[in-house]
Amino acid sequence: MSDLTPQPADEVLDIVDEQDRVVGQAPRGEAYARGLRHRCVFVLARDADGRIFVHRRTPGKLVFPSRHDMFVGGVVGAGESYDEAALREAEEELGVSGLPAPTPLFRFLYEGPGGSWWSAVYEVRCDLAVSPQVSEVAWHGFLSEEELHARLGEWDWVPDGFEAYRRLRGR
Repeated sequence: MSDLTPQPADEVLDIVDEQDRVVGQAPRGEAYARGLRHRCVFVLARDADGRIFVHRRTPGKLVFPSRHDMFVGGVVGAGESYDEAALREAEEELGVSGLPAPTPLFRFLYEGPGGSWWSAVYEVRCDLAVSPQVSEVAWHGFLSEEELHARLGEWDWVPDGFEAYRRLRGR
C-alpha cells in the first residue's frame, strides 16, 4: 500500500517579485532548489499568561531542520492570502482548531540564509491546549520574554524567524 499523503515539496506556491507581485507558480521543492522568491507567514503565538510558544523543528524539515523558532507558520500556498495562511499554519502547527484570526503586524522581504521570501508577521493568543504536529515540532514550550531572551544567544535559531523577531522587538 502506498502513502498518498501529499509531500511538502509538492505543495504549489505563488512565486513573487521584489514588490510581492505574483509572477508564476512552482512546487515548493522546486522553489527552494531554484531559489525562487515566495511568501511565508510568521505567527507569534502567546498563551493566556503572555508566554511565547517556542519550538525546535524536526530534522526532516526542508529548510532549517532541527533549529529553534519563536514563530509558528510556513509557506503561503498558491492563491492563498497571507491572512488565510497565518490562521491555517498556526492551527496546524499548534494542533488546535478555533483560534481567533491572527493580528497582522508588518511585512518584510527576508533575504538571507535559505533564500528570499516575503514575510508577513502576525500575533495570536492561544488559550487552547496545544498538541503540536509531530512532523513539524520536535520539542515545544511556552517561554516568558525573559526566558526567550536568555536563550537567543544559546540556541540555534531559524535565521528568518530570528530576523522577524529582531524587527518585531525594534518596533
